[in-house]
Amino acid sequence: MSDMVGWDDQRIFLAVLEEGSLSAAARRLGLSHPTVRSRIETLERQLGTVLFTRSVNGLTPTETAEALREPARAMALASEFFVRQASASGGEASGTVRISVPDFMGIEVIPVMLARLREAHPAIRIELSLSNLPADLLAQEVDLAVRTVAPKQDALVARKVAAIPLGFFASPSYVERRGRPTSLAELAEHDVIGPDRNRSDLAMVERLGGLARDRLVLRTDSHPAHVAAARAGVGIAVAQVPVGERDPNLVRILPDLDVMVLETWIVTHENLARVPRVRAVFESLVESFREMSRSV
Repeated sequence: MSDMVGWDDQRIFLAVLEEGSLSAAARRLGLSHPTVRSRIETLERQLGTVLFTRSVNGLTPTETAEALREPARAMALASEFFVRQASASGGEASGTVRISVPDFMGIEVIPVMLARLREAHPAIRIELSLSNLPADLLAQEVDLAVRTVAPKQDALVARKVAAIPLGFFASPSYVERRGRPTSLAELAEHDVIGPDRNRSDLAMVERLGGLARDRLVLRTDSHPAHVAAARAGVGIAVAQVPVGERDPNLVRILPDLDVMVLETWIVTHENLARVPRVRAVFESLVESFREMSRSV
């Protein structure tokens, strides 16, 4: 086996592995299909093994390829972190900061906070990863994360910034058409938007009582889709109260009821906490979330 396997070949291998086909990997990398195929074939010759089996259904990774997934992913994370580190200039708060944020917050909450950050630190550039799965801060997959679950790893620096209540919201047109329920029992007779398969969200619905899953008029595990459907008049959905109350296209239903409270933390790795660009973003988000929390 050759010991001259470069990162570029590993990057192509990882793209094929994650995308499941040569054509999808080529689109992701901005390369031609023949180039990706040739590089994979060359890599297989260098390693002296088969990485993918071909069939009419596409590519299937071999056991060897699966064993190489994590090392290749670790290399990718290290490469991305290298580029972010190199983007800074001296001790100035400048360069790229990658942030992981739950999808709803990334769409409905974070943008206005980033506008404030940009005014204060125009030399900082943001990469925003929207996912409800926790990013791996220990592996430096991201520089900073907004989490709604308390971090437990000792190597992380975390600050609790908010306890965000969730409430029911509907559009003015829905309220005009169907009226406004005044109790959970009445709510159960309305058009309610809710989760599909997310277990924690389904458990929340069950705790409310009377809101059977099969009675929901729209089921989706996308929280932004819940609110978009409520704005469109489809029915009543759960949303973060600060978001719903500032939206002229939503009115609160059962305003004395908090469905639950989302405790929120800003988290980074202890090795990054003193890096100027990361510290600037960390402190800016802390202050923005605390201002939002005070407005509730």
